[in-house]
Amino acid sequence: MAQSLDQLLEGIRAGRRAQVSQAITLVESTSVRHREGARDLLGALAEDAPATPAVRVGISGVPGVGKSTFIEALGSQLTEAGHRVGVLAVDPSSVRTGGSVLGDKTRMSQLAANPDAFIRPSPSAGTLGGVARATVQAMTVLEAAGYDAVLVETVGVGQSEVTVAKMVDTFLFLTLARTGDQLQGIKKGILEIADVIAVNKADGDREREARGAARELAGALRLVRGQAEDWAPPVVTCSSLHRTGVDDVWQRVLAHREHLGADGLAAKRADQQNDFTWALVRDELDQRLRESAAVRAVREEVRAALLSGELTAPLAADRILAAWDGEHGAAD
Repeated sequence: MAQSLDQLLEGIRAGRRAQVSQAITLVESTSVRHREGARDLLGALAEDAPATPAVRVGISGVPGVGKSTFIEALGSQLTEAGHRVGVLAVDPSSVRTGGSVLGDKTRMSQLAANPDAFIRPSPSAGTLGGVARATVQAMTVLEAAGYDAVLVETVGVGQSEVTVAKMVDTFLFLTLARTGDQLQGIKKGILEIADVIAVNKADGDREREARGAARELAGALRLVRGQAEDWAPPVVTCSSLHRTGVDDVWQRVLAHREHLGADGLAAKRADQQNDFTWALVRDELDQRLRESAAVRAVREEVRAALLSGELTAPLAADRILAAWDGEHGAAD
């Protein structure tokens, strides 16, 4: 580490952007040396966690919905109201390189220049376990630095949205009104995990259509989730471009948080920490398998046998695990 742990902690607690950025780089790193430093850092930050937890909101949406415009509008309104806003953008499309390919600071130029906001693309680190590890720990750093609203944007679709939903307090889904097919492309799974839904771009000639789409989505939610649940996800409309209805969306987020209550929020975060723990275990085991000398020794042989048809995938997996067990002296 370029700075001592004490210097880094002092900078984070003072809300200095350079130290916050350096700390997030540290907790995102997959280096063994950096991981040790990250554990020390996070342990120290946990000792003086804020009395009032930051509002953690996951934000996802269909392609072209205008997530960046919405986040900039919402972030600007929050900072004007006296909040400090952190934005983490999860990008599972960067699995190939392990880095983030987002241009969020470019797309949110006004918010990026705001001294009360902090925007950070959060790379996936190669796996969804990497998403969880990097993003959850980055949220901890932001909260310690005094950011009381943390927005986590997911760019990918499918499992990445479920991953993000499991690390935030409220999951917000943005969608659009479309002619006759506003439910097209919205998977049932999204409706099952969404806590608040907003139909964006409800302005001008599209406002009436957006309200119609909101009514249809509300009906779909009743079918998908039934009447038994104690929280009925509200469906509202907004226009990020004109910044109308954005505050209403935020009030719905706060209403969901109030619905959870202090005990419910604490229980939810405790469950998330349990899930996060096992995500870390799986991520660490994956790394150890990849780095194992015994596994490397049989990798090409197993691959050749798979390609020739001599081995099936289950048998190949058994052979790899046997190599791992042999290296670590596992009992039969």
